[in-house]
Amino acid sequence: MPEPVLARPALLHVLSGRGLRLSGLLRHLYRCLAVAAVAVASYFFISRFFLQSVQVVGQSMAPTLQDSRRYLLNRWIYYVGAPQRADIVVIRDPANRRLSVKRIITSPGDSLYLKDGSVWVNGQKLQEPYLPARTPTFPEGKLPEQWLRCGKDQYIVLGDNRRNSTDSRSYGPVARRDVLGRIFP
Repeated sequence: MPEPVLARPALLHVLSGRGLRLSGLLRHLYRCLAVAAVAVASYFFISRFFLQSVQVVGQSMAPTLQDSRRYLLNRWIYYVGAPQRADIVVIRDPANRRLSVKRIITSPGDSLYLKDGSVWVNGQKLQEPYLPARTPTFPEGKLPEQWLRCGKDQYIVLGDNRRNSTDSRSYGPVARRDVLGRIFP
């Protein structure tokens, strides 16, 4: 008569083999989830602090940037330095808090004067080689002239398509904290 004790080790061996396969599968699944979590966290970190793809919507930066095209936004550049004149930047629009693409025209402490289609910065006519020749820049509305002054950590921004851009002529200087990064065309 066989002893029941001999059957138990064989049964335990079969069950432990199944358990090993199940724990190996769980370990593999855990590793895959860990890799996926690191990838998602890296994506959000990189797109928040370094580089991000942005799509231009509208004609306010034509002909420099085209409607519906994608460009790279360098978010890191302004963590290590200040925005410069002529930089093309993404801002948080002060009027509606949406994101908008504009060109920096003045730096903190500068003044801007618009008259007869010309732009004057700190009393000197601004040369804008990035615009088509003889592109006029008129004040907001039907004003004959307009004067704006930047305070500390403020910038004046304009769209390159001056006849079709809502910019600092409408909402005034933009705070430094609302300049999110620089576009590479």
